Amino acid sequence: MTATAEVVVWVSLSLVAYCYFAYPLLIWACSRLFGRRASAAHCAEPDLPIVSILIAAHNEERWIRERIENALKQDYPHERLEIVVASDGSRDATVEIVNSFAGHPVRVLDFHENRGKATVLNAAVLGAKGSVIVFSDANTFFEPAAIRELVSWFADPRIGCVCGRLVLTDPEKGRNVDSLYWKYETFMKKCESRLGALLGANGAIYALRKEDYVAIPSNTLVDDFVIPLVSKMKNGKAIVYDERAVAWEECPPEIGDEFRRRSRIGAGGFQAMLRLWPLLSPVGGWIALSFFSHKVLRWLSPFFLIVALAANLFCLDSPLYAGLFAGQIVFYLVSAVGAVVPGRGALGKLVRLPTMFTSMNLALLVGFWNWISGQQRGVWQRTVR
Repeated sequence: MTATAEVVVWVSLSLVAYCYFAYPLLIWACSRLFGRRASAAHCAEPDLPIVSILIAAHNEERWIRERIENALKQDYPHERLEIVVASDGSRDATVEIVNSFAGHPVRVLDFHENRGKATVLNAAVLGAKGSVIVFSDANTFFEPAAIRELVSWFADPRIGCVCGRLVLTDPEKGRNVDSLYWKYETFMKKCESRLGALLGANGAIYALRKEDYVAIPSNTLVDDFVIPLVSKMKNGKAIVYDERAVAWEECPPEIGDEFRRRSRIGAGGFQAMLRLWPLLSPVGGWIALSFFSHKVLRWLSPFFLIVALAANLFCLDSPLYAGLFAGQIVFYLVSAVGAVVPGRGALGKLVRLPTMFTSMNLALLVGFWNWISGQQRGVWQRTVR
């Protein structure tokens, strides 16, 4: 029993360590040895396609006017650009604000019933005029050159989806507050993109050919992850990351908002894992490695952590395992302290690293419960992010 428990402890902790620490090093090394730095082709002005910026909105009166004004400032010919706001059962002034932009390439698709973002996206893509759809959110703002940067990739018929770079800002001061975790995720996006193994996109800024769009189930929870990948599974075209196509978005002001967002993403991850399992086939090459290491193991990490702690209880007679158990308890206690102390200064930020890790895994656990119990539905309620 003790020997089995010891094996379980080390296997569980090793899998967590691999997906969070060893995999980023592995994918970096592979991207340098085997990857290639792709570049977008120059697209002459007469060849620029018609683009539809698609913004799914639910009760977004706070942001929607500023969002449309930002979209209209894009360095892209207005005669080849349309801004489509798909209102999913909004009960505020969202539709009225959009309609006030008469005379501009702006229109609203007013869906009176709140059916969920996935259903609205499926309908809105069909009604879009553009041959390229740029997906975005109501509280996201583009740099002026963002659309040109995204669109330039589609001169290559092998490219199916382009993911832009999302920069997070402080809601009070507007400063760039990219967290260590966000930089870590962006780093892996770059590496995976070089290997043709990018997984999904940033919902705030990504582009897809309309002809490559595949309708997603109405209860889909993480559309920006599923849409690019189901398109890739059907069409075999590459998903690339372009850090020059920049969008800005505010961080949630409250920790609770971020936790709810992460738990929803967690629920969507477990849902997507069942739908996208063919990506795990070894014939998929690099994308099979990235999907298993970056996503599947990440989503399962809360269970590995719980199993490691529980198995550790069966081998406390050994000083090594008693110390390992104590180390895990201390780590979670520090995480709890980090949740209540200010994050200012080097020490505060250091203490908050275990908090970030633990809260992320707790959110995944909550997300799993919400998904398996059917509490997490596709019909959305707006959140800060």
